[in-house]
Amino acid sequence: MGKLDGKVAVVTGGNSGIGLATARRFAAEGARVVITGRRKEELDRAVAEIGRGAIGVQGDVARLDDLDRLYATVREKHGRIDVLFANAGIAEFAKLGEITEEHFDRIFGINVKGLLFTVQKALPLFADGGSIILNASIVSITGMPAFSVYSATKAAVRSFARSWTTDLKDRKIRVNAISPGPIDTPGVDGVVGSKEAADQFKAGLASQVPLGRIGDPDEIAKAAVFLASDDGSFVTGIELFVDGGMAQV
Repeated sequence: MGKLDGKVAVVTGGNSGIGLATARRFAAEGARVVITGRRKEELDRAVAEIGRGAIGVQGDVARLDDLDRLYATVREKHGRIDVLFANAGIAEFAKLGEITEEHFDRIFGINVKGLLFTVQKALPLFADGGSIILNASIVSITGMPAFSVYSATKAAVRSFARSWTTDLKDRKIRVNAISPGPIDTPGVDGVVGSKEAADQFKAGLASQVPLGRIGDPDEIAKAAVFLASDDGSFVTGIELFVDGGMAQV
């Protein structure tokens, strides 16, 4: 028996990194999984890797028409949603004084607007008593240089978890945020560019983590399974830090 047997789970940004690791875990625990991703080739590989009847829907969460296509597919194939992991997001560095309107609109468009409508458009399909998990970050409470816009989007995500917990309490839908610390994902590599720069960046982050290393995407996935399953049945409105202690001490 899996912890998510018979449940329908949607994971945005499920084509790589934390999203893919979580989709794999959800499927292994018995969920019927639908993932999204912007890049078709990568999405197709992820669906094959997840297996167990997983479905991939190509799209960008910042495009509302793409979200409509996602939920039309979910409605057609499964008829409902029990678990939503609103994971899709992007990160880019930009120092104060160098922030452009394009940078601001891109980061807020995906991380805030996209996440908000990912959740809102899912509600008509959502089963009462379901679980919504938002992917936030420790940067919402830290002051990393050149990361102010990204950090602000993650502070908004944390705020959404609080507000939506009260908005959805009558439907017994639990809303929680996971705040990862530094995690070894393709997204981290993409922020800094070259492999050498990425290795140096990750080594610097690891030196700030009490456990002495950066995390693995599957360590976030395990936390997501807890929040998605009956193990977390009395947990709502929280921010669950999975950061090796980086933002805690």
